[in-house]
Amino acid sequence: MKTDETKKHDEIYLEVSLVVITIGLTVLMWQIAGFKLVVLNLFYLPVVLAGFFLGRYRAGALAFFSVIAVSVVTAVRLTDFAAFSSPIVIGLSVTLWAAVLGLTAIVVGTLSDERANMLSDLHEAHVGVVEVLAQYLQSAHPKLKARSQRIAELSQSVAQAMGLPPRECDDIRVAALLYDMENIEITAKVIRKAVDDLETQQAAQPHSFQGAELAHSLGTVLSGAFPLLMCQSESEVLGQHSQQRETPVGAKIICAVRSYDRMSREMSLRESVDRNSDDSLVDELRRDFDASHSEEVLDALSRVLMSKRMDKVMALVGS
Repeated sequence: MKTDETKKHDEIYLEVSLVVITIGLTVLMWQIAGFKLVVLNLFYLPVVLAGFFLGRYRAGALAFFSVIAVSVVTAVRLTDFAAFSSPIVIGLSVTLWAAVLGLTAIVVGTLSDERANMLSDLHEAHVGVVEVLAQYLQSAHPKLKARSQRIAELSQSVAQAMGLPPRECDDIRVAALLYDMENIEITAKVIRKAVDDLETQQAAQPHSFQGAELAHSLGTVLSGAFPLLMCQSESEVLGQHSQQRETPVGAKIICAVRSYDRMSREMSLRESVDRNSDDSLVDELRRDFDASHSEEVLDALSRVLMSKRMDKVMALVGS
């Protein structure tokens, strides 16, 4: 899955390419003697591509640049328009072309922006459904539910501290929630209740399956969370350094957070937790060479824990 930084680079490359194409069409229009109005139709291609991939604003900017370039060529090489002898007719033709070009940029760009917004809303809806479903299915296991929620929130905070895109942060949160569902047996009836679905007229044969199967079935919906879920097994994430480099950053975050949470619970059972215990646990994770936790992830985890401690201190001072 592409990160936001990669997408921005691709958009910049596409934008520069479309500007170069527009300049090339302007040069072509300058060089051709006669039939210049035919060349005008070629300007629709970069504008449509800009509207579809870059959105309404940049498509409109490219259309405006095209109109300015064509207007300059028309004014300087007016005599080359052999098809029309009247400058007024040529001016009206170019004006009509500019209006249609601008309208095309607005329509295609608006549709592209609406599609992007719908995809974003759909992703947020899927995340919400999975969170509600996970909490519902884990309601019979209060300790498991609390641990899953705690790990999911801390993993998301670490991802945000590392500057990951919002969508990737959501995928990490969902993958952390789904991981603990593999030990819960779910019936089809329970799932229909959880999503408040209507009963079918012909009841299906009751059957049960493991929570991991449900998580796998959601892989096509939450394509970003599914690879992280597959990489969270101890044998894959807690491997050698060569395997660690191939592990997605989201899986590294969840692995480190789960290890920290396990060590924190073990420490709380043995002794009282002081304010320096978080730092000692992170240092212990750094010394765990078998796990090979990412230094970048542990640094972000340390910053998040420190921020949480500061928030608690400020809350106590404010009260």
